Amino acid sequence: MRILAAMSGGVDSSVAAARMVDAGHDVVGVHLALSSTPATLRAGSRGCCSKEDAADARRVADVLGIPFYVWDFAEKFTQDVIEDFVSSYARGETPNPCVRCNQRIKFSALAAKAVALGFDAVATGHYARLCGGRLRRAVDRDKDQSYVLAVLSADQLRHAAFPIGDTPKAQIRAEAAGRGLAVADKPDSHDICFIPSGNTRAFLGERIGVRRGTVVDATGTVLAEHDGVHNFTIGQRKGLGIGGPGPDGRPRYVTAIDADTGTVRVGDVADLEVWGLRGRAPVFPAGTVPAGPLECVVQVRAHGETVGAVAELVGGELVVRLCAPLRGVARGQTLVLYRPDPDGDEVIGSATIAATSAAR
Repeated sequence: MRILAAMSGGVDSSVAAARMVDAGHDVVGVHLALSSTPATLRAGSRGCCSKEDAADARRVADVLGIPFYVWDFAEKFTQDVIEDFVSSYARGETPNPCVRCNQRIKFSALAAKAVALGFDAVATGHYARLCGGRLRRAVDRDKDQSYVLAVLSADQLRHAAFPIGDTPKAQIRAEAAGRGLAVADKPDSHDICFIPSGNTRAFLGERIGVRRGTVVDATGTVLAEHDGVHNFTIGQRKGLGIGGPGPDGRPRYVTAIDADTGTVRVGDVADLEVWGLRGRAPVFPAGTVPAGPLECVVQVRAHGETVGAVAELVGGELVVRLCAPLRGVARGQTLVLYRPDPDGDEVIGSATIAATSAAR
């Protein structure tokens, strides 16, 4: 098979490319340039878009003896990931940019270009598994990335390969060292790659500007004013500008955000509990759309807890009833459904959370 190996410059994608070579495939490496101004990217090998990453990927390709290219996806990344991230926060949502990057860049724009050039699949260093066309969790649950891949369609998965999903991270690093790859000890990425300072509030403020509003309690009493709903997310406890806990001495949390009126509501921790979710733009990676209510487990954060649920497709949206409450769930997050078997590792579907309900 002709394989395009997406090489971020990190240890995971490097070993993934190496395994494709070992398997006898015709492999070409590609690094995605995601910024039109590389000088603004962070330094120090802190993530998938630091200044050193393209050079690291090229050195790995040299060791593997494969062709290597850098493809410019900066404009597409800006439109489909960065601008989406900013506009989502402006609407009072809490998006996951890694989900959008996988959905719209790596397995849409990149994969489409790869297929057009005659490649059979794009191989990445994601921790996930494909078994008979079905997306499953990685063997290493601590590193599992099936959550951020659950937005991929069955067609996109047909052109994807995840060579390291069957191996724990520690073994991947050891394998990289054994292969003589200089990235064996390179730190994992954690920050948002397009926010070099790590200051998300400042980044959003520069692009959204000041949109004043109020912070109110459950009775509607104004507790403070703010410069924009993009400074808040559901479940936030600190930085509310309200001068301390409630009259009962208990801490207060952001429980609701109304971007249209600029209102941020705070309340008790119990007010964060939700028993129902509604998700827009559902995706079913196996290509099978549920015909009726479906028992499953649901996860709403990349490494968050899972709870039992019943999901149903209603009017083109996923309606999910939880068997136990989740706290701090925000619009814009991705909900992912897994099959409720003993392993609980097969992805059934996903959607972007459009609304939550406290009603049981």
